[in-house]
Amino acid sequence: MEKIRYTVIGAGHGGKAMAAHLALMGFPVTLFNRTPEHVASIKARGGIELHSQDGDIQGFGQLQHVTSDYAEALAEADIVMVVTPSTAHREIAFRAAPHLRDGQIIVLNPGRTLGAIEFRHILREKGCTAQVIVAEAATFIYASRSEGPAQARIFRIKEAVPLAALPATDTPLVLERLRSAYPQFIDGENVLKTSLDNMGAIFHPALTILNAGWIENSGGNFQFYIDGVTPSVARVLEVLDRERVTVASALGIRAQTGLEWLRMAYDARGSNLYEAIRRQPGYYGIKAPTSLEHRYIFEDVPMSLVPIASLARRYGVSVRGMEAIILLANFIHRTDYWRRGRTLDRLGIENLSVSELTRYVTEGDLT
Repeated sequence: MEKIRYTVIGAGHGGKAMAAHLALMGFPVTLFNRTPEHVASIKARGGIELHSQDGDIQGFGQLQHVTSDYAEALAEADIVMVVTPSTAHREIAFRAAPHLRDGQIIVLNPGRTLGAIEFRHILREKGCTAQVIVAEAATFIYASRSEGPAQARIFRIKEAVPLAALPATDTPLVLERLRSAYPQFIDGENVLKTSLDNMGAIFHPALTILNAGWIENSGGNFQFYIDGVTPSVARVLEVLDRERVTVASALGIRAQTGLEWLRMAYDARGSNLYEAIRRQPGYYGIKAPTSLEHRYIFEDVPMSLVPIASLARRYGVSVRGMEAIILLANFIHRTDYWRRGRTLDRLGIENLSVSELTRYVTEGDLT
């Protein structure tokens, strides 16, 4: 049987690890990065040296192509794995649209909030007629780091990662096509569910902003989740979490609470978020961001919090806590994340009722 051909878009921490691992598993892999200089060493060597923390994965992942040209990157791909910050999804959809062909599958790793809807909307705006499937993962499957120009390390591969296609009727096909490489992907119901189970939206921006003074004065020299989450900070996180779950409920979705997620992912338990976070051993030793110019704000606010708050405004849910965090982020970065973020009008779904939005993510019907 002919092996599935993968293209990985993005050569950062995650993209390098994924491309090398897929190659070591025996799949033909193309690696794309928009900046040629960033992948020059990989191209010169013909691949990436990969190691895992436990030593189970080790070797040189030989790549078929390394390129900064979208036409070359997409020409042979069966599955396109987008492994970039979600702030790049819009541009990638715009640039990729003329080069896509029928039958290709595009997976956003991860989509953050409403990523697949944004990607599909841009393809439609660009006049892309190729019959492609767009899907999103709820989180990135690897914990990994780049360790040199052509080296990467995998610390952990998650055992189960929810994934949903847009529409959800295509999810079984995507899971089947991915299974030979990634049996860890499981049915995520639909892209509203994967989007609204986005725990980074709750933990990252608020925790960074509420520790702004400490981050700027120390350069992030403290334990982010242990020293940074005090009882008062945890109460703010709990408010944001309740708002997220309420927005999901308004859309007919049962979202995981933060406490449920910590118990499922790490078996960390407590009567509140403060206790549960402190009982998660993996959080000990994780340092805070070194500055406020960090993806926990410039990515997670416009691509995670803004779309949740936008859904709340459309469907009548009060999210004053989220709106406060977005406003503070605007002040800190001297910008307007509402104008830059994934609002419903920018996604082309601003006029949909709950039933119409549900039908769209389930069946793909926008009429």
